[in-house]
Amino acid sequence: MLWTIIAVLVVLWLLGFIAHIGGGLIHILLVIALIVFIYNMITGRRSV
Repeated sequence: MLWTIIAVLVVLWLLGFIAHIGGGLIHILLVIALIVFIYNMITGRRSV
């Protein structure tokens, strides 16, 4: 699920550079997704 969100955000981010759509919101979302990804990589998966 996280990989899908990151992939979609990266595609939208690249489209934002090409077509100037989305404004600053996509950059904020991409940074948030990157922070969540790094946090998950550092902490690892915990079983519940």
